Amino acid sequence: MSEENQFKGKTGLRRVWNALRYSLDGLRAAHACEAAFRQETLLAVILIALSFFLRVTWTGRALMIASVLLVLIVELVNSAIEAIVDRVSLERHPLAKRAKDVGSAAVLLALLNVLAVWGGVLLDNFSSVS
Repeated sequence: MSEENQFKGKTGLRRVWNALRYSLDGLRAAHACEAAFRQETLLAVILIALSFFLRVTWTGRALMIASVLLVLIVELVNSAIEAIVDRVSLERHPLAKRAKDVGSAAVLLALLNVLAVWGGVLLDNFSSVS
Protein backbone atom coordinates (compact mmCIF):
# COMPACT_ATOMS: atom_id res chain seq x y z
CA MET A 1 0.00 0.00 0.00
CA SER A 2 1.32 3.46 -0.88
CA GLU A 3 2.19 6.01 1.77
CA GLU A 4 -0.51 8.64 2.25
CA ASN A 5 0.10 12.35 2.56
CA GLN A 6 -0.36 13.31 6.21
CA PHE A 7 -2.30 16.44 5.25
CA LYS A 8 -4.94 14.56 3.25
CA GLY A 9 -6.80 13.58 6.44
CA LYS A 10 -7.83 17.16 7.19
CA THR A 11 -11.51 17.94 6.62
CA GLY A 12 -13.90 20.83 6.83
CA LEU A 13 -12.71 24.34 7.52
CA ARG A 14 -9.21 23.13 8.52
CA ARG A 15 -8.75 21.65 5.03
CA VAL A 16 -10.03 24.84 3.37
CA TRP A 17 -7.72 26.99 5.52
CA ASN A 18 -4.71 24.76 4.73
CA ALA A 19 -5.53 24.81 1.02
CA LEU A 20 -5.74 28.60 1.04
CA ARG A 21 -2.44 28.87 2.88
CA TYR A 22 -0.70 26.47 0.48
CA SER A 23 -2.12 28.35 -2.51
CA LEU A 24 -0.84 31.67 -1.18
CA ASP A 25 2.55 30.04 -0.54
CA GLY A 26 2.53 28.92 -4.18
CA LEU A 27 1.75 32.41 -5.45
CA ARG A 28 4.53 33.87 -3.29
CA ALA A 29 7.00 31.23 -4.51
CA ALA A 30 6.07 31.83 -8.16
CA HIS A 31 6.46 35.58 -7.72
CA ALA A 32 9.81 35.19 -5.95
CA CYS A 33 11.34 32.57 -8.24
CA GLU A 34 9.75 32.94 -11.67
CA ALA A 35 10.54 36.01 -13.78
CA ALA A 36 7.96 34.99 -16.39
CA PHE A 37 5.24 34.88 -13.73
CA ARG A 38 6.18 38.36 -12.53
CA GLN A 39 6.08 39.70 -16.10
CA GLU A 40 2.74 38.04 -16.83
CA THR A 41 1.32 39.30 -13.52
CA LEU A 42 2.28 42.86 -14.49
CA LEU A 43 0.67 42.33 -17.90
CA ALA A 44 -2.44 40.95 -16.18
CA VAL A 45 -2.74 43.96 -13.87
CA ILE A 46 -2.43 46.34 -16.82
CA LEU A 47 -4.83 44.47 -19.10
CA ILE A 48 -7.46 43.83 -16.43
CA ALA A 49 -7.40 47.50 -15.42
CA LEU A 50 -7.59 48.51 -19.10
CA SER A 51 -10.62 46.28 -19.63
CA PHE A 52 -12.61 48.49 -17.23
CA PHE A 53 -11.84 51.59 -19.29
CA LEU A 54 -12.95 50.04 -22.58
CA ARG A 55 -16.54 50.32 -23.69
CA VAL A 56 -17.29 46.62 -24.00
CA THR A 57 -20.13 44.46 -22.74
CA TRP A 58 -19.83 42.80 -19.35
CA THR A 59 -19.65 39.45 -21.12
CA GLY A 60 -16.83 40.70 -23.34
CA ARG A 61 -15.00 42.10 -20.31
CA ALA A 62 -15.42 38.81 -18.47
CA LEU A 63 -13.97 36.92 -21.44
CA MET A 64 -11.06 39.35 -21.65
CA ILE A 65 -10.26 39.01 -17.94
CA ALA A 66 -10.66 35.22 -18.01
CA SER A 67 -8.24 34.93 -20.93
CA VAL A 68 -5.64 36.95 -19.00
CA LEU A 69 -6.12 34.92 -15.83
CA LEU A 70 -5.71 31.74 -17.89
CA VAL A 71 -2.17 32.84 -18.76
CA LEU A 72 -1.31 33.06 -15.06
CA ILE A 73 -2.87 29.67 -14.37
CA VAL A 74 -0.97 28.00 -17.20
CA GLU A 75 2.27 29.71 -16.13
CA LEU A 76 1.83 28.36 -12.59
CA VAL A 77 1.33 24.83 -13.93
CA ASN A 78 4.32 25.26 -16.26
CA SER A 79 6.48 26.43 -13.34
CA ALA A 80 5.36 23.43 -11.29
CA ILE A 81 6.31 21.07 -14.13
CA GLU A 82 9.72 22.71 -14.44
CA ALA A 83 10.32 22.47 -10.68
CA ILE A 84 9.41 18.78 -10.65
CA VAL A 85 11.65 18.04 -13.62
CA ASP A 86 14.54 19.90 -11.98
CA ARG A 87 13.91 18.10 -8.68
CA VAL A 88 14.13 14.71 -10.36
CA SER A 89 17.38 15.53 -12.14
CA LEU A 90 19.33 18.50 -13.40
CA GLU A 91 21.03 16.48 -16.14
CA ARG A 92 19.91 16.99 -19.71
CA HIS A 93 17.44 14.38 -20.86
CA PRO A 94 15.12 14.32 -23.89
CA LEU A 95 12.04 13.66 -21.73
CA ALA A 96 12.91 16.54 -19.41
CA LYS A 97 13.31 18.82 -22.42
CA ARG A 98 10.01 17.61 -23.85
CA ALA A 99 8.16 18.24 -20.56
CA LYS A 100 9.58 21.76 -20.28
CA ASP A 101 8.95 22.54 -23.96
CA VAL A 102 5.35 21.31 -23.79
CA GLY A 103 4.74 23.46 -20.70
CA SER A 104 6.22 26.44 -22.50
CA ALA A 105 4.02 25.73 -25.53
CA ALA A 106 0.97 25.76 -23.26
CA VAL A 107 1.91 29.24 -22.02
CA LEU A 108 2.39 30.41 -25.61
CA LEU A 109 -1.08 29.14 -26.56
CA ALA A 110 -2.59 30.89 -23.54
CA LEU A 111 -0.92 34.15 -24.61
CA LEU A 112 -2.18 33.71 -28.18
CA ASN A 113 -5.62 33.09 -26.70
CA VAL A 114 -5.42 36.52 -25.01
CA LEU A 115 -4.71 38.11 -28.39
CA ALA A 116 -7.59 36.25 -30.03
CA VAL A 117 -10.12 36.99 -27.28
CA TRP A 118 -9.16 40.65 -26.88
CA GLY A 119 -9.04 41.10 -30.66
CA GLY A 120 -12.42 39.44 -31.11
CA VAL A 121 -14.11 41.41 -28.33
CA LEU A 122 -12.66 44.72 -29.51
CA LEU A 123 -13.49 44.05 -33.17
CA ASP A 124 -17.02 43.04 -32.21
CA ASN A 125 -17.35 46.18 -30.09
CA PHE A 126 -16.12 48.49 -32.84
CA SER A 127 -18.24 46.84 -35.53
CA SER A 128 -21.40 47.22 -33.41
CA VAL A 129 -20.62 50.93 -32.77
CA SER A 130 -20.50 51.72 -36.50
